[in-house]
Amino acid sequence: MSENVDVVVVGLGPGGEAAATRLAEAGMDVVGVDERLVGGECPYFACVPTKMMVRAAGALVEAQRARGLAGDSAVTPSWAPVAARISEEATAGWDDDAAVKRLEEAGVTFVRGRGRLAGPRTVEVGGTTYAARKGVLLNTGTAPAAPPIDGLADTPYWTNRDAAQLTELPGSLIVIGGGPVGAELAQVFSRFGVQVSVIEVTDRILKPEEPESSELVTDVFVREGITVITDTEVSSVSYDEGSFAVALPDRTLHADKLLVAAGRRPNLSDLGLESVGLDGDARLLEVDGHLRVADGLWAIGDITAKGPWTHTSMYQAGIAAQDILGEDGPEADYRAMPRVTFTDPEIGSVGLTERQARDQGIRVRVGLSVLSASARGWIHGPGNEGLIKLVEDADRGVLVGATSAGPSGGEVLSMLTTAVHAEIPTQTLRTMIYAYPTFHRAVEDALGNLA
Repeated sequence: MSENVDVVVVGLGPGGEAAATRLAEAGMDVVGVDERLVGGECPYFACVPTKMMVRAAGALVEAQRARGLAGDSAVTPSWAPVAARISEEATAGWDDDAAVKRLEEAGVTFVRGRGRLAGPRTVEVGGTTYAARKGVLLNTGTAPAAPPIDGLADTPYWTNRDAAQLTELPGSLIVIGGGPVGAELAQVFSRFGVQVSVIEVTDRILKPEEPESSELVTDVFVREGITVITDTEVSSVSYDEGSFAVALPDRTLHADKLLVAAGRRPNLSDLGLESVGLDGDARLLEVDGHLRVADGLWAIGDITAKGPWTHTSMYQAGIAAQDILGEDGPEADYRAMPRVTFTDPEIGSVGLTERQARDQGIRVRVGLSVLSASARGWIHGPGNEGLIKLVEDADRGVLVGATSAGPSGGEVLSMLTTAVHAEIPTQTLRTMIYAYPTFHRAVEDALGNLA
């Protein structure tokens, strides 16, 4: 069978769903294809359920912080309400009927199956070939990656997808990977009484962030009872009689469960890239400023070099849809790429780190302030760990990067993202009136410490 349409969107994660909806609402004949859940990783296994976990774990600790601030408190952790909220409120039992209905009501024809390129502007799904007059938009996303560790593949290890569906917690857990996913889940489970160890092969957890952020979170983890092991390698993994053994060069760790959070792999294999003249073994797709890969082919999200965040794929979706519709618009601008790791303290950052800026040859000035030394940090009391770090291009007098770590770190990041994106002169930022006493007022202190 063969059908002629205007656009085929392959992969209906947040960006793909948004682009398909916008194109259909603009009057185009759109086919949306996905072999998994409409909405992608974010609403079912990542952003939404994990932040529900973070919120629950934070409530436990906040209740305990009442001691010394508001009297006494006693908290008994229970995973049952967390699991119920994720299953019933967030994911509807990992059922995407509501998402499919929303898509179809917008005018998109939904096809469940694996879409594969079969030539320019052509996609095969099952036994049907769709010929797209305008073109094809790829948003196939990523899947959890497992490092090539001896014995790992033969064990029943968890990924983030398993973690999101837990109804009962283990007594102990080893986490391989100290990035955002591993760090967030490690702290969540630890706060619910699980004995947690985190293994990171690089010299620090949260490696893409500023060293000060890594040190801050590590100190909090250790104080909360999480074992953090960095700058090591995993020699082998084995599983026997309900217990995992993870061998390191100098010791062997044992735990009831093992969570592998060591990165993601783009879903590009067997996608038919060679049928449109691209490398069939490509790890990522190169796109231009309008997200074009080739004539009649666009790509957004994790399969592009700039898309490892849900908000980035949504941003790219708007630009790609605009281009497909033939509308004028600006090219993608990633100078002020924001990101937040929802540990406690939250680590929000935008733009370049100090190291990245120096590596680009920028003459850097850095401003740092400690949140606990600010008026709001002192008032906040327990749980006030945090910092503001500003990275300035000293020659231009504008921020090229910034970090906001602490309570509501991701929210304080908002003003810093604006400053980086709009290239607001640091001298202008110094002349602002900062509300007192707020966490964001620590930005003023960091500006005063630029040196």
